Amino acid sequence: MSLNHILSPLSDFVAMIATYFAEIWEFLIFIGNISAVTVVLVGAILWFTEVNAGRGKGLVLSGVLLAVVVQYFVIYPPAFVMS
Repeated sequence: MSLNHILSPLSDFVAMIATYFAEIWEFLIFIGNISAVTVVLVGAILWFTEVNAGRGKGLVLSGVLLAVVVQYFVIYPPAFVMS
């Protein structure tokens, strides 16, 4: 019995798990983009209507930071997404 024959089911299992991780990763990127847009929009509404300008500025800044982080992970994805 060769080593390749023994490792074949394990490598198939790892490939299947990597596929699931890649699908989950795409969904998380989608949710991150939607969240960034929502946070910036709500922050801008609070800021420009002067309901709570300090919190609105903070939300806009954190929404932009979230968008930058999500874009970083789009440009440099983990290894299981690239394969």
